[in-house]
Amino acid sequence: MKEFNQINLTPIIENTPNPRIGVVALSTDFTIEQDFRKICHMLPIDIFVNRIPFENPLNQENYLKMINHLEEVVGNILPGEKIDVVAYGCTSGTVAIGDEKISLKIQKAKPNCYTTTPITASLKAFEKLNMKKIAVLTPYPKRVNETIFNYLINNNIEIESFSSFNLNYDSEIAQIKPENIIDQISEINLDDVDGLFVSCTALKIVDVLDKAEQKFQTTIVSSNQAIIWDCLRMIKINTNIKGFGKLLLN
Repeated sequence: MKEFNQINLTPIIENTPNPRIGVVALSTDFTIEQDFRKICHMLPIDIFVNRIPFENPLNQENYLKMINHLEEVVGNILPGEKIDVVAYGCTSGTVAIGDEKISLKIQKAKPNCYTTTPITASLKAFEKLNMKKIAVLTPYPKRVNETIFNYLINNNIEIESFSSFNLNYDSEIAQIKPENIIDQISEINLDDVDGLFVSCTALKIVDVLDKAEQKFQTTIVSSNQAIIWDCLRMIKINTNIKGFGKLLLN
C-alpha cells in the first residue's frame, strides 16, 4: 500500500466483570506488588498498582510526608473509574499517619471503596485466628518498633516478645533471604504465644510462610499476607488459597 487507507473495524465494548483492587505501594518497596501477583494470579480479580513517593530511611518524618501525596496517587489508579477496594501498602506508615486519616484520603479519591492497610488487616487476622498473645518480628529500627509495639498494645494485643533486624532501608529489607528469616525465627520463643506477627510489606516472607508454620508448629501472620487476605474477603472472594499460611485458608 503506497497511500494510507484505513479499514474501519467494529469493536465490541464490554465492561470486565472482575472486582478491582487498587494497591498503593511505596516507591521504595520491592515486594508487595510481587506478593499480590503470586497469591492472586489465578483469581477472578484485576489488580492495579500505583506508587507513592517515599524517602528512606525509615522514620516518622518520612512516613508523615506520604499523606500529602495519597489522594493524588489513589486518584491516578484508573482515573474516573470505580475501584472496589484500595490497599495502602505500608505497615509502619499506617501507624505513623493513622488509619482513619489514610481511609479519608482514599475515600476522597475513590468514594465508596473499601479500604485496608497491613496493620488493620493484621488486627482482623488476629481476631479470625484467635491470636491474642503474640510474638513480633520486624525489620525496622528501634524507634519505629516502639510505635508498632504501642499500636498493638493499644489495640488489646498482648506481646510476649519483640525481635527486629534493625534496618533503615527498604532495599536492605527486601534483600533479607527468606531462609534467613526462618533461621532467625528459630531464635524466638513461640511456646507461650498464639502466633507470630511478621511486620513490613518489604520483607520477603510470603513464600516461606507454610514452611515456617510447619517447622515451628505455630501460626504466622505477615503484613502482605494479611492485606491480601483482607482485600479478597472484602470483595467476597472466599477461595481457600494454599501455600501461603493458615490465614488464607480462612
